[in-house]
Amino acid sequence: MMGVNFVESELERLKETGLYRKLRRVDGDQGSTLLLDGREVINFSSNNYLGLANHPALGEAAKAAIDRYGCGSGASRLISGNMTLHEELESKIAEFKGTEAALVFNSGFQLNTGVVSTLVGEGDAVFSDALNHASIVDGCRLSRAKVAVYGHLDMNHLEGELKRSSSARRKLIVTESLFSMDGDEAPLADIVGLAQRHGAMVMVDEAHATGVYEPNGAGLIAKLGLGEGVFVQMGTLGKALGGFGAYIAGSKALRDLLINRCRSFIFTTSLPPAVMAMTIAAIGLVEREPERRQALRGNSAALRGGLASLGYVMGGSRSQILPLIVGDAQRCMKLSQRLLDRGVFAQGIRPPTVPPGTSRLRITLMATHTQPQLAQALEIFKAAKD
Repeated sequence: MMGVNFVESELERLKETGLYRKLRRVDGDQGSTLLLDGREVINFSSNNYLGLANHPALGEAAKAAIDRYGCGSGASRLISGNMTLHEELESKIAEFKGTEAALVFNSGFQLNTGVVSTLVGEGDAVFSDALNHASIVDGCRLSRAKVAVYGHLDMNHLEGELKRSSSARRKLIVTESLFSMDGDEAPLADIVGLAQRHGAMVMVDEAHATGVYEPNGAGLIAKLGLGEGVFVQMGTLGKALGGFGAYIAGSKALRDLLINRCRSFIFTTSLPPAVMAMTIAAIGLVEREPERRQALRGNSAALRGGLASLGYVMGGSRSQILPLIVGDAQRCMKLSQRLLDRGVFAQGIRPPTVPPGTSRLRITLMATHTQPQLAQALEIFKAAKD
């Protein structure tokens, strides 16, 4: 068919430029090692930061929920799909985050694309960090508001854009707190200060910060004591919390508005009981077991220092996300393959996920990595170096 010839040519172009992707199969659970395409490898490509995705307590909670509530929710929340566990989970999240209310969504992507376009539209302005996640980028585009992209962590640029948009009806600043590809932190106190001076709302994506910051794992906002200055706190249930889905935490009025106006919440079947029960159990573990966060920080520091001593170019991250910058996409994937051949899975990340010329291995640590695994991995990184 002549009309679809572009598919083959586009795939060929992706292969020629080092941007072609394919799925890998994981057998078994998501631990510090994986059975990947039939081989056991050390896993540095998971967002299961606290090792909860295979924790027995989550499995037991899921099984009990299925026994009591069944497998599916049957409908959207506004029809017949608002179950007891939805409200229990939302109460637990609000308590965890220190907010009036919370609302769960089926994924972080679904949440960000829906919430941004609920809060702002034509005649409004939204301000987005240049390295925000694709879901935030798409949410901004779908909103039909004027979109101002400010330089990564550049508060002078953000302030200038806020001044240039002084006539906007509503203003919304959106940022990640812990950036997913660079592992660096947003200057949230400065962002909140600018928002207050310029009459803007603040939305913070804590997808990669939920579970990993003191004092209780609630995120960077809680660590910095900035809850009062952040209108929308967003996070995911499928990274450090080991399950699936996403949440917003904020005021009761915000929750009510999203229930009534957010299309990505209204027009979808709600999360199943097992997922919600797992998350309730996971939050309890995060609150009761700070040693998981401590182990994660220790493992991250150990591998970061070891890689730097081998001469690898690392970003400025001090978190569990370590960007090992390569630059060229094809060189990046060759290094990833050399590591995999020797028993380390560190996925190469290329455009459009990251800007051109910044392809990198996105190395992520888990609380459950052992010291022998880290030592073995550093030997493999040494052997695989150009």
